[in-house]
Amino acid sequence: MSELSHALTRTVLNIGTFGYFNKHRQARNDFRRIRASYLDLIEGCLTGVIYEDVPLTVLGQQHYDAKLREYGWDWPSKAHTMIGVKRLANVRTLAEDLINKRVAGDFMETGVWRGGACIMMRAVLAAYSVNDRRVWLADSFEGLPVPSPDRYPLDANEKFHEYKELAVSVEQVKKNFQKYNLLDSQVSFLKGWFKDTLPIAPVEKLALLRLDGDLYESTITPLEVLYDRVSAGGYVIVDDYHVVNGCRQAVHDFCAARGISPAMVEIDGVGIYWQKA
Repeated sequence: MSELSHALTRTVLNIGTFGYFNKHRQARNDFRRIRASYLDLIEGCLTGVIYEDVPLTVLGQQHYDAKLREYGWDWPSKAHTMIGVKRLANVRTLAEDLINKRVAGDFMETGVWRGGACIMMRAVLAAYSVNDRRVWLADSFEGLPVPSPDRYPLDANEKFHEYKELAVSVEQVKKNFQKYNLLDSQVSFLKGWFKDTLPIAPVEKLALLRLDGDLYESTITPLEVLYDRVSAGGYVIVDDYHVVNGCRQAVHDFCAARGISPAMVEIDGVGIYWQKA
C-alpha cells in the first residue's frame, strides 16, 4: 500500500473514531438532560407547583402562593409533600451526590406524611438505574404521638397529635407511590412508633437519613438508634430544625452526648443537613 493510501486510511479511521466518540458524548448529554427533566417533573408534581395546588386552611392560607410553597410554609391539599420546593430539591441533590460518589447505604425518612420526600428518593434511584439500594419509610401512619412530658419536657406543649391532617395511612402512601409507578421491592415500610420499630428495623447501612418527626422524642430516637448505621460521607437531614425548639434541642443534645460537632448546612431557614465525617 502506498504512503498516500496509508495516510487516507488513517484519516478515515480518525474521522470514524471522532464521529463515534462525538455521538457517544452527545448520547450521554441527551440522557442527562432527559434524566434531569424527569426529576424536575417529579419535583413539580410532588410539591404541587405544576398545578398550583391550593393549601389546606389549617394554617390560615386559602390560596396558592408560590413563595409559601417554595419554603414549605403551607400544607398542600393534594400535593404529596409539605416540605416545599427547596427542601425537596435538597433531598434530590444529596441523593444524586451519594450515588455519584458511591457512598454505600440505603435512604430513609422518619416521619413521611404523604410520602413525597421518599418518592423523590425512589425516583432518583430509578433515574440512575440503581437497583441495590432501598428507600425506607418509618412512620406511625396514624399521626404524631401524644407527648410524654415526664421524659421529654420540651414536647409538653406541642399539639401536633391533634392535627388529623397529619395522619396519612400506609395504604394511601403506597397509592401515592403507585401514581408515579415507583412502588416496588426497593420501597419498604416501617409502621409504628419509632421507639418500637427502629431498634429492630432490618436496616444495615444508610447513606441518607432524613428526620421529619417534629418532636424532641421523634428526633432524638432515630438519631440514637440509626446514626451509627449512617456511612462515612453519608448525609443527615433535619427538617424542622429552625421551627420546632424540641427538634433543634434534640439534635444539640445528641451531638453533645456523642462529642461531635458536625458542620450544619442551611437549606431554607427551616431545615439543615450535615455530612457524616
